[in-house]
Amino acid sequence: MQEYDTLKRLVEEAAEDVAKATGGNKAAGTRVRKKMQEIKSAAQEVRKKILEGREGGEEAGAGGGGGGASGESDEG
Repeated sequence: MQEYDTLKRLVEEAAEDVAKATGGNKAAGTRVRKKMQEIKSAAQEVRKKILEGREGGEEAGAGGGGGGASGESDEG
């Protein structure tokens, strides 16, 4: 899944700056916070794709549509 690969890449890109920020480097901390926003968006895209796949599978299956509604409440 391309979205998941993007998420993993973003996390890997942040690793060095996370170590620097932990050591007190303020510029690295700023870069980490910016990267975390990108990671948040990428994680949301992965979540959306997984939900789309699950909803598509439930249409053909024999079990209820309640699963999608409970997943939506996790946002926010």
